[in-house]
Amino acid sequence: MKPVKKQFITVPAVICAAFLMALNTKTFVNTGGLYPGGVTGLTILIQRAFDETFNIRLPFSVVNILLNSVPVYIGFRYIGKRFTLYSCLMILLNSIFTDLIPGHIITEDVLLISIFGGIINGLAISICLNAGATSGGTDFISIFLSEKRGIDSFNIILGFNAVILCVAGIMFGWDKALYSIIFQYVSTIVLHLLYKKFQQSTFFIVTNKPEEVSEAIYKVSRHGATILEGEGSYEHCERNVVYSIVSAAQTKKVICAVKEVDPDAFINEVKTQKLSGRFYQPKER
Repeated sequence: MKPVKKQFITVPAVICAAFLMALNTKTFVNTGGLYPGGVTGLTILIQRAFDETFNIRLPFSVVNILLNSVPVYIGFRYIGKRFTLYSCLMILLNSIFTDLIPGHIITEDVLLISIFGGIINGLAISICLNAGATSGGTDFISIFLSEKRGIDSFNIILGFNAVILCVAGIMFGWDKALYSIIFQYVSTIVLHLLYKKFQQSTFFIVTNKPEEVSEAIYKVSRHGATILEGEGSYEHCERNVVYSIVSAAQTKKVICAVKEVDPDAFINEVKTQKLSGRFYQPKER
């Protein structure tokens, strides 16, 4: 996608994601006394700690922006300037919206709050990530480590969130901390469904045009392929199998490209559980 065209998509998507996240915080999260995780969850934890201990109400925007300063530096230094600038817009708008939007109670059922709040949170983050930005905080750190070491970024976020929930449980009670686990679990499931950049799919393609299929895969995904020689068990004739691993976000494009080259190709797509070795991952800019 061209940079100019992408800007017209990214900016509205970031504004929408920031508003959704802020609205979710002022309705579901605050009503249920939950902790979303990441820097947003840490900001809410600090706010509630100061309010409870010193009777001081800290603005969400001030705390959130300060906590994001180090991750933003990591983003500018190691990930990409354009990506980080869009992320800064997300952080700024989310902070301002959260302070401006009045609190509203939709339901007081904490289980419903945990489920639907988690869905909205995951949706907001997914919109942001798919548009070429992030909600900030641990996302910067996890993306940095994912690109450098090939580690699933969501596992890193999970570890950080566990620390926040333990502190929240000790300070404010374990019931809200346990409900927050449901909130974060639902949010993570939505993320895995809607954002697939750091997930991979394995293709086994039986074809009579292995060279053309391999070239089509490379043009679409920038990933190579291995051509295996085999024998069909039914007709006992020579068959070629193209083996390749691509990003899960590219699978539909890869299948369409393969079908254009060989409409009779037999395609088996398998979810890749773990990958070790060199795997091309386009860098954020």
